[in-house]
Amino acid sequence: MAAGATPLAPNARSIRNVAFVEGVRTPFGKAGEKGMYAGTRADDLVVNAIRELLRRHPELPPERVDEVAIAATTQIGDQGLTIGRTAALLAGLPKSVPGFALDRMCAGAMTAVTTTASGIGFGAYDIAIAGGVEHMGRHPMGEGVDPNPRIIADKLVDPTALVMGQTAENLHDRFPEITKQRTDAFAARSQEKYAEAVKTGKIGPELVPVATRSRVRPAERSSSAEGGGGGMDGLGWGLATEDEPPRPGTTVEQLAGLKTPFRPHGRITAGNAAGLNDGATAALLADEDTARELGLPIGMRLVGYSFAGVEPEVMGIGPVPATEKLFKRTGLSIDDIGLFEINEAFAVQVLAFLDHFGIADDDPRVNQWGGAIACGHPLASSGVRLMTQLSRQFAERPDVRYGLTTMCIGIGMGGTVLWENPAFEGAK
Repeated sequence: MAAGATPLAPNARSIRNVAFVEGVRTPFGKAGEKGMYAGTRADDLVVNAIRELLRRHPELPPERVDEVAIAATTQIGDQGLTIGRTAALLAGLPKSVPGFALDRMCAGAMTAVTTTASGIGFGAYDIAIAGGVEHMGRHPMGEGVDPNPRIIADKLVDPTALVMGQTAENLHDRFPEITKQRTDAFAARSQEKYAEAVKTGKIGPELVPVATRSRVRPAERSSSAEGGGGGMDGLGWGLATEDEPPRPGTTVEQLAGLKTPFRPHGRITAGNAAGLNDGATAALLADEDTARELGLPIGMRLVGYSFAGVEPEVMGIGPVPATEKLFKRTGLSIDDIGLFEINEAFAVQVLAFLDHFGIADDDPRVNQWGGAIACGHPLASSGVRLMTQLSRQFAERPDVRYGLTTMCIGIGMGGTVLWENPAFEGAK
């Protein structure tokens, strides 16, 4: 046979269905020395999430995992050193399993999913783990970066583009109909929906308990040591089992009185924006035929995704062109979407998306279990949180066929991923 004449395998270059098997996450913590993860390494957070995926799916031989992609916005310290590879090793995956790290700011985990899913669809992988981690207490956004001065000097972007809170204020300027009163009302509803979801057990099954270490006050040290929880180093053991940021019972009246740190008499406050948080997520993705072969559940099916760029100084509008681009590619419209998981970096950004598509502020399809304003937004990890919640909502809603996960992204981008419900009753 002539060189190069060997025929390709039957499935080479064929497009395959990609299944989102399951997603998990650590409880999200408050960043800072008083947060529950102050004494916990970032890589240990994501290792816990990967281990939990493997524990939940003993039907998956670990050597069948083809790739581990982990995102982090600040890739230094315990979030550096190609964290996808090091986390895979620490989680106990075989040394034959490769891994990599990536960064698309807030959409890191979302991009880890779409990148590995593309590899699965093309046939390069059968199974992948994708997720993200951010320890904003150890690594604040922008730590160690050195932006090229020409970005500002050559007026490539507005100077406010590099401060996310200021970009949200700019979005209010662009859409004056989105008032502070509306954003505060949306934020209060997010807290209320989240609290109800925890109470009814909707949020909780996806959480991975994490052993933590934190400073023990001198008065507590002797009793902690006696109980095995402390030691001479002044650190005490704990167990994180629930999100730390939520403020149940938050009212619009309380939110109205908060300071506006990004602008005098502004509209962005700590109450209508996500906080600074620590946490990690991980998702198991598979070719659908491989999932069925191994007996892995199929939580949802990838339909398509799009990323789009916008003016960096109004980065919060990014989900709009990303979603429009995706609809153009898939032939669907906003009317086909039965569930939305929109990242709540800022309430104004969510409302700008809803207004563009003619969706009411309190539409029950949107963030029905609350969002990042309540539970937190550890930057690169949040995309998989959105997907995990959507997948679990699909299981309860066989009447819904399509759902969206979407988010704004720093430096002027948006990302949207379209999913199909395998339990959709119309497909049977």
